[in-house]
Amino acid sequence: MNIEKARFNMIEQQIRPWDVLDQDVLELLSVVKREHFVPEAYRNLAFADLEVPLPAGQKMLPPRIEARILQELGVQKHETVLEVGTGSGFMAALLGRRALRVVTVERVAELASFAQQNLLAEGAGNVEVVVGNGAQGWPDAAPYDVIVMSGGLPVLPQSLLEQLKIGGRLSAFVGSAPIMKAQIVRRVSETEYRITDVFETYVEPLVDAIEPSRFTF
Repeated sequence: MNIEKARFNMIEQQIRPWDVLDQDVLELLSVVKREHFVPEAYRNLAFADLEVPLPAGQKMLPPRIEARILQELGVQKHETVLEVGTGSGFMAALLGRRALRVVTVERVAELASFAQQNLLAEGAGNVEVVVGNGAQGWPDAAPYDVIVMSGGLPVLPQSLLEQLKIGGRLSAFVGSAPIMKAQIVRRVSETEYRITDVFETYVEPLVDAIEPSRFTF
């Protein structure tokens, strides 16, 4: 496989058509080598428009989804980011290139170790991998300028929203099968949040994510 040709095709045929036109984001996808974050057995799928299998039965999000989320969040160099659902570490590496600091939380220790190795090889010194359950955020280092939920949520928990700084942004895949909404939430004030629906997709829910209330009569 011609790696650079495949990378070029990924950007031009998958990512640009998804309205990812931010030149900084497009250049970042050329700089951070996606193939270095894919398990060896699936290296030939690194640039495919699909979910790549990862250790422990997890999956890597398609590149167009990661790129679109990165563009919508508009991460700045002075900002601190929380990511929940580290996966292979690829999204954390992209975020690390744009942010001051990234804390990325992964529930599965085997996957956290895989991501840590990938991030070390990438030289992502400002990314910290933590083993834990981040379905309701990670208050230890809160508040954050940006929160990225890389797994699905049936509903957005208030405890998670409260970990955002005023002016901060959160991305999440909200809802249930077969369709979820990719949403960007902006914290406008202590009590006000603005939600924008960006696109529809389906992402596997995070383990222990809060379920919506169900009343019985």
